[in-house]
Amino acid sequence: MQKEHEYFKANQALWDAKTRVHVKSAFYDLAGFMTGKNTLQKIELEQLPELKGLKVLHSQCHFGQDTLSMQRMGAQCTGIDLSPLAIDTARDLNTQLGLDASFHTCNVYELDKTLHDTYDLVFTSYGIIGWLPDLKRWAAQLVSRLKPGGLLHITEFHPMMYMYDWDTKKVSYRYFNNGEPYVEEEEGTYADKEAKIGLKEYFWQHSLGDLLSALLHNGLEITTFKEYDYSPYNFFTKEEPRAESEYIFQDNGINIPLVFSLNATKK
Repeated sequence: MQKEHEYFKANQALWDAKTRVHVKSAFYDLAGFMTGKNTLQKIELEQLPELKGLKVLHSQCHFGQDTLSMQRMGAQCTGIDLSPLAIDTARDLNTQLGLDASFHTCNVYELDKTLHDTYDLVFTSYGIIGWLPDLKRWAAQLVSRLKPGGLLHITEFHPMMYMYDWDTKKVSYRYFNNGEPYVEEEEGTYADKEAKIGLKEYFWQHSLGDLLSALLHNGLEITTFKEYDYSPYNFFTKEEPRAESEYIFQDNGINIPLVFSLNATKK
């Protein structure tokens, strides 16, 4: 557990640094968001229920744009994130917009020490599970915050996407988790590849089997599962989108899966 503590400490510093860059980036378009842009993508919007009146927990919310988008849609939202700077930024945006969401700095593995309420919906999306060493422990924490019959929604990048070096288009990372993290030094960030960050990051690869087993182990019933051959975000190609917000990645002329989404209910 000492090693895990050091991994999270390093990743917290990394995400503090990313936040400083992200709030100024065109990628996050903070000006557009402040004037009403909804940052949820069509994939998750198609899978989510009517949000008005729902009590929502957004796990690993970064600096809260999606959380506040759901608040604008009529939900009562709570967001958590490992980065204190991200949470401070989310709180500031919440105040500026005159909204009533709440935000907490929290490692998701210690969620039960921070929040004691239960929620109709637990939401998490895009680039989440790769920062987690153990999905069963993660799922247990999220399920503990769900009301009976409550919904867990996940929209996430497909693990096959993470196997590739996007520049060389070669398989460079394993599919199956052996318990050990990859360690790399961040050069820039997906929102600004020229940003001078230069910090280590620790991340883990997880198969779809790892994820589904973790959810089933913790008493969830998977009700929908979909895979997509596109990403709404352009992280890996210089090509134009196939359609609006549909970026593809090909190997030998064949599209690989880039995103999946699922809904699961607490029995």
